[in-house]
Amino acid sequence: MANVTFKEKPVTLAGNQLGEGDQAPDFTVLANDLSEVKLSDSNGKVRLISVVPSIDTGVCEQQTRRFNEEAAKLDNVEILTISADLPFAQRRWCAAEGIENIQVLSDHRDLDFGKKFGLVIEELRLLSRAIFVVDSNDKVTYVEYVSEVTNHVDYEAALEAARNAQ
Repeated sequence: MANVTFKEKPVTLAGNQLGEGDQAPDFTVLANDLSEVKLSDSNGKVRLISVVPSIDTGVCEQQTRRFNEEAAKLDNVEILTISADLPFAQRRWCAAEGIENIQVLSDHRDLDFGKKFGLVIEELRLLSRAIFVVDSNDKVTYVEYVSEVTNHVDYEAALEAARNAQ
């Protein structure tokens, strides 16, 4: 298990953490229109999954904007940003910020994604910051569980892993 802190205080992550080479479990999250989205909906593509605690915070905003900008430069890579925010808040934020190149999805309903990827911060009912690259065969090829939730992910390493995944 990754040792994770939030504002330098240890937190407990619920669920099964994944490593490189693991099969990515299918999950169900909600789109901003409340329709269900599953990992299996994008079979055959490389998926970069960017996980943020809340879209309305500085580091989360920067992470989401960065991957939105990078999305156009990646072939056959779908970028998903997942948080436990309500879909309505995500839709409002995306519209205000011009986020159009990635899917921003909510795990608020039942934390299915967070539990299956070992990201639920039990003390806060939020998702811990992380990045996953899942190849077209649903194998995890890159994982980063950020040790301090308020810190940035390694953008370059995640993007390179997405470019190299098939």
